[in-house]
Amino acid sequence: MKKEIMLGNEAIARGAWEAGCHVAAGYPGTPSTEILETIAFKYRDIKAQWSPNEKVALEVAAGASVAGARALATMKHVGLNVAADPLFTFSYTGVNGGLVIINADDPGAWSSQNEQDNRHLARAAKVPMLDASSPSEAKEFTKLAFDISEKFDRPVIVRITTRVAHSQGIVNLEEKQNIPLKDFVRDPKKYVMIPAHARPRHVFIEEQIIKLKEYSTTSGLNFIEWKNKKRGIIANGVAYQYVKEVCSEDSILKIGMVWPLPDDLIKEFASQVEELYVVEELDPFIEDYVKSLGFKVKGKEIIPLCGELTPEIVDKALNGKNIESPLPAYQGVIPPRPPKLCAGCPHGFVFNILKKLDLVVNGDIGCYTLGVLPPYSAMHSQGCMGASIGMHLGFEKARGDEMARNSVAVIGDSTFIHSGITPLIDLVYNKGTGTVIIMDNRATAMTGHQENPATGKTLMGEETFELDLEMMAKACGVKRVTVVDPRDAELLEKVIKEEVAAKEPSVIITKRKCILKK
Repeated sequence: MKKEIMLGNEAIARGAWEAGCHVAAGYPGTPSTEILETIAFKYRDIKAQWSPNEKVALEVAAGASVAGARALATMKHVGLNVAADPLFTFSYTGVNGGLVIINADDPGAWSSQNEQDNRHLARAAKVPMLDASSPSEAKEFTKLAFDISEKFDRPVIVRITTRVAHSQGIVNLEEKQNIPLKDFVRDPKKYVMIPAHARPRHVFIEEQIIKLKEYSTTSGLNFIEWKNKKRGIIANGVAYQYVKEVCSEDSILKIGMVWPLPDDLIKEFASQVEELYVVEELDPFIEDYVKSLGFKVKGKEIIPLCGELTPEIVDKALNGKNIESPLPAYQGVIPPRPPKLCAGCPHGFVFNILKKLDLVVNGDIGCYTLGVLPPYSAMHSQGCMGASIGMHLGFEKARGDEMARNSVAVIGDSTFIHSGITPLIDLVYNKGTGTVIIMDNRATAMTGHQENPATGKTLMGEETFELDLEMMAKACGVKRVTVVDPRDAELLEKVIKEEVAAKEPSVIITKRKCILKK
């Protein structure tokens, strides 16, 4: 059998290909981005695409599934929030071809606005979730997820974390399975979720959860490694690797299927060890479940609730060891190097003017979020994708015309397409008078310069329709739309002053290619 060293994300792409996946859709978001890029580059017999946002990506994948294809949707953890609406309903409809959702959590918030633990979403949506601890497992779990999806008529989430997505490991390479399209059968009672159809589907889901619990116990995804029974440790994901490294003499219950959890296996393990621990990143998801089964267990009282774990953190918590850094001591203090906009970044020209004019700036998700940091220090709120425009209207509703005349919303081109169009419509519809700056650098730059509907190219490199942001803004009802090169500082300042002063909604599109792409 051939082997190859792969990133976790590359391994997932390989797993989807080996499983006979036909369609893959997603939205770029670290740490999940490389999955679809790898598919588009190496496995071109899969029809892969960037969608405008994660909700649309999951809907495309679900449509392909209902039509009979094996389909994949990829996204980071906050992307699953965007896709939650279809997720909860497709949990009811179930699948035809296997439907797998890759969810990349980001403990430590290395490239995200929060550290949310999406194991909770799997439980809430009543869908099975596999939790990979290595690139090799990421590939195997992706393949297995398609089989589980079709066997139990459920969408399946495969959860990875940043450390698994971007670490390398040895992966076994196998041949692609030849999976033909399943027949599409018109079945409104299964696929059209009016209340009369949804109620019996809920009953079906609960029946499947019982079967999945049994599968969770017997499938081998969750297993016990017996050693010293004085202490037993339950661990999942990359935390399992750390436990193996620093607690080599302890018995371990390794959790690979994190929802539904294996009651019988947990009871067997917990009843035979003198002390029971749970090591997991972020929330006490497994810990609380074990406690609900009636067992005394130590977890978050000694394991940090926030941030990524490391072998050193686990070693200190479980073994009381304080491991010194293996790196030689550096003579002197290393100066901090916070992230910053590139020299010559077109966004920087905009923030120079916004700071000079001392405007309140409602920000959004993208490279330009770095406008909050010196030397610009010109951003004052930021929430989620597309929130800048909605918050901008909220500022005006709360504080009136004076605030509208002294503030702007900034948003990137890809983010505007992702989630900014509807709040712009809201701003016009509800008689807002604020100014929105769409910072168009001709790429989804923050995650690696991916294409988007405004660039005129698909993920597969094909020429396609190029969305005109100026026409889109006008179609939303904005009459005052100006396109300006942000490098023309004098003109940009003049335009911002004029549009902020205007007592009607306006959009400024600052259009200049990302300095790295140029």
